[in-house]
Amino acid sequence: MPIQTRVQAAGTDVLAAAERLGAEAVAVPVRTGPVAPATPVAGSLPCTLEELLALHRAKGEAGEIVSTTARIGGEPRELLLYGVGEGTPADLRRAGAALARRGRGRTALVAQAPEGDPAAFAEGALLGAYTFKIGAPPARAALETLALTGPGTAALDDAVTRATRTAGAAALARDLANTPSVEKDPSWLAGRAEEIAAESGLTVRVRGEKELAEGGFGGLLAVGAGSARPPRLIEMAYPGTGGGRHVVLVGKGITFDTGGLSLKPNEGMKTMKTDMAGGAVVMSVMSALRDLGVRDRVTGLVAAAENMPSGSAMRPGDVITHFGGTTSEVLNTDAEGRLVLADALAYADAELAPDVVVDVATLTGAAKVALGLRHGALFANDDALAAALTGAGAAAGEPLWRLPLVEDYRQAIESDIADVANIERRGYGGGSIMAALFLREFAGRRRWAHLDVAGPGRSTSDDGVLTRGATGFGARLLLAWLTGTPAE
Repeated sequence: MPIQTRVQAAGTDVLAAAERLGAEAVAVPVRTGPVAPATPVAGSLPCTLEELLALHRAKGEAGEIVSTTARIGGEPRELLLYGVGEGTPADLRRAGAALARRGRGRTALVAQAPEGDPAAFAEGALLGAYTFKIGAPPARAALETLALTGPGTAALDDAVTRATRTAGAAALARDLANTPSVEKDPSWLAGRAEEIAAESGLTVRVRGEKELAEGGFGGLLAVGAGSARPPRLIEMAYPGTGGGRHVVLVGKGITFDTGGLSLKPNEGMKTMKTDMAGGAVVMSVMSALRDLGVRDRVTGLVAAAENMPSGSAMRPGDVITHFGGTTSEVLNTDAEGRLVLADALAYADAELAPDVVVDVATLTGAAKVALGLRHGALFANDDALAAALTGAGAAAGEPLWRLPLVEDYRQAIESDIADVANIERRGYGGGSIMAALFLREFAGRRRWAHLDVAGPGRSTSDDGVLTRGATGFGARLLLAWLTGTPAE
């Protein structure tokens, strides 16, 4: 569901803004030390800010909040001293998220904007305000309005606008991934893509089962064969503002993954409604391109299928002919994401003539084991592209760590009866590397990167900008990459 909290610029005077908006609370930033800022709010207290911070043993750490009461404009209001750490973008995102959560149940909160990047602070507040709930509303509604005051009103307004668009894209990715699979099948996902395209100035084409068969998309058809709800290939296109590259984004869209005949245990299925998080990221990025004025022409491909066991499901030992003719031997039906991505990558290479291709997928548990829940795994066949994506991830607060495409491992996915096997078969380990090597077979000679977000694609708790459930990891970093001027 869209973020309910609205962030807006509210001039330079925090006290005047509080009175004008009837705000129940006023917030003032505190840096590590703690270091209290110069603020007109201090005059409403019976003690100094320094004394108040010392009383609460505050440190000014990002996300820390000290509360007291102050009389502002003749009315008692809650005064929040919110820590911003060293004022880095990461600190400001965490501070904004903590403040938005603290403001739940309130109509308006006026905050003196911290020094540094106000877009990071506003983005953190919006992401921290995100909720997804089916049924009765939460006990405390989201903060309705967070008003920011500070010098440079026009720049602050621009920062808020940019943050709202970026956080909105991340929230859309979360919504799509959090939607239960009883509703979310490939057809539903295609319908949402059509709605997004109509709202965002995109064109869209959806290939159904008949077109997929006629086009030779054997990976999508094989993975979806066990389900009563057939697969789709979703193609969204943004024309760009001119003078840019042609970028193709490819997303894994497995709307539910049982593992197929290589059946997962019950615990392993509980989060599998989010196995299309990569596809959700691609759709959400596409939704924001026009509003952010991206120069590049961008095509988004979402390979959508439901991996179910049945009498018609693909079997271990089957051989699939993918788009373009490359064959793969299925040794494990639970390694299905790479099979649908293979079709999309081969199609992009043969038919779309991109300058660069980036795919994103919750692909392997091995990446989660290697890097944990906060870093995405990055594989690339081009150093400049890898550096640009890594830099964008650092700037956006969605860090990537590059892993190697080990050439010596390629022999581990050789098949006796097909061009390639869908899992390694020689005891090498390195499951995320093997999956990346498999995908590379279908990317042609294009400049290509693969983001395995199996770890950071889901969160087990509310933490900073993250809310329990789908995180939308990848949306903000790809938008940072596409709106920047990467050297590559």
